[in-house]
Amino acid sequence: MMPDITQQNLYLLIPAKVSLMVDMMVAEGGDIIEAIKNIYASDTYRNLSHESTKMWHLGPVTLTEELEREQYSKQLTQKDD
Repeated sequence: MMPDITQQNLYLLIPAKVSLMVDMMVAEGGDIIEAIKNIYASDTYRNLSHESTKMWHLGPVTLTEELEREQYSKQLTQKDD
């Protein structure tokens, strides 16, 4: 039986997901330090850190794609300014 995921134990899952996201970003030619900074500064990470969003259900591919969409959206917003 799998234990319930709560806000109190969610922190146990997050490092593994972030690590896999970083691996994917570096494999695409990114810098490891920049990848880590981008993830931890993102709304995607902020949402992943809250159990109520249920983003912890998502795999690293989907989370990385969400992060890329977020970054693209921010770039578009900055161009409009």
